[in-house]
Amino acid sequence: MQKYLADILTLTRLILSTAMIVLAVTGGAVSASFVMFVLAELTDSFDGTCAKRWPFPAGKEPKYRKYAVKYDMFADMLLWFAAVLTLTLRINLAAGLIVMFGTAIICGLIELIVYGRMFGHPDNCSPRSLCARNFVVAKRIIMMRRWFYLATIVMVAAWILVATEWGELVKIIVFASGLLILAFLWFFLKQRRQHISRDAVELEDKLTKKAQQ
Repeated sequence: MQKYLADILTLTRLILSTAMIVLAVTGGAVSASFVMFVLAELTDSFDGTCAKRWPFPAGKEPKYRKYAVKYDMFADMLLWFAAVLTLTLRINLAAGLIVMFGTAIICGLIELIVYGRMFGHPDNCSPRSLCARNFVVAKRIIMMRRWFYLATIVMVAAWILVATEWGELVKIIVFASGLLILAFLWFFLKQRRQHISRDAVELEDKLTKKAQQ
């Protein structure tokens, strides 16, 4: 059962994100959307860790695991979209549209520059991409994008929290607790923040050896 935990967490994120979209469209409680968002973000923090800790035996992975990176990426994108949609439809239309299109344009350009394609990874980048030609610089740009994405998520989450019907004291406590949890996860998941993907180190070694030849 443990080896399926990572997939269960990712599936949970998909379900929670979908529920947030439904609440945003139907005018559901913002507080419910915020709780779902927090739970979904926690699944995102630990599904990769669980996959590494309890992997499937070699050669015995289910067929769907072949696409694990893709559906994990889709779950992340759906959660981000659900949060921004909540901001757009339930809180502030102008702010939501600016965040949605601004983030999409910036991240899209970075994807094309670094990987040579949309939704790329170090293990499937284009031969002419920055990732294939200069991995060190590409990695720095991707890490900058992660900082930008993190700042956007924190800002949207804080906006949603402020829009809940909770009292001011509760909002302050929740916000402070969220910052503490975020700091803990940042230091706890050290490997997650250092590497772009599980193949990043291997690819960097290959490119370095190739350049030295």
